[in-house]
Amino acid sequence: MMDLDPRLYENVSVSDNDVRDIVLSYLMHNCFKETAETFLSSTGLKLPIDYTVDVDKRKAILNFVLEGNAVKAIELTEELAPNLLENDLDLNFDLLSLNFIELVRSRKCTEALEFGQKKLTPFGKVSKYVEKLEDFMALLAYEEPEKSPMFHLLSPEYRQNVADSLNRAILAHANLPAYSSLERVIQQSTVVRQYLQQEVGKDSYAPFSLKAFLSK
Repeated sequence: MMDLDPRLYENVSVSDNDVRDIVLSYLMHNCFKETAETFLSSTGLKLPIDYTVDVDKRKAILNFVLEGNAVKAIELTEELAPNLLENDLDLNFDLLSLNFIELVRSRKCTEALEFGQKKLTPFGKVSKYVEKLEDFMALLAYEEPEKSPMFHLLSPEYRQNVADSLNRAILAHANLPAYSSLERVIQQSTVVRQYLQQEVGKDSYAPFSLKAFLSK
C-alpha cells in the first residue's frame, strides 16, 4: 500500500521551473499582475503571451463584482466576452441576482422589486431557478435582510463565488484554462485519494485535505 505521508517523498526531485510555472499560473489566473511581475523579475522567467490576455480588464470586472456593482461587471463582460452571458444562463442569472441583492442591501426595495420583475422573473420558467428566486424575493420581507435565513446571500463569500465563476467563464471564452495549475493539482490529488478509498477501503485513506496535507 502506498504511504501518502509527504515526509517520505522529500527527496523526490521536483523541477523548480514546474513549481514556478504553477505559482505564475495562480497569480495570473487571479489577476495578481503586479505580484506576478515581481515574481518574474526575481526568478528570471518570461511571461507567456497567453497569460497577459485581458488580465487588466478581467481584474476590473472581478473588482466590480466584489464591490457589488454587478451592472458595471455585466457591461464590461459583454465588451470583453461578447455573447458569454447570453449563452451562459447560470452566470447571467447569478450576476443579475447579485444586482438585486445589492439593491436590497441598500434598502432600495421598490427598485429591487421592479428589477426582479423585469430581469429575474423570466428565469422562473426554468425549474432549477425557482427555489433561488424564492430566496431572493424573500429578502424583501425583512427589515434587516442581513439577519434573515438567507443572510448568506449578502455575504462577501457569495460575491466571491460569483466572481470566481465569472473569471473561469471569461478565461474559457478566450480558450484559456478555466482553472489555474495549482487548482488542477489539488483536484487531481482529491480524485486520486477518492480512487484509493474505493479500491483499498474507506478506512484506509481519509478524503484529501490540503490543510491536513500541509500540516504533516
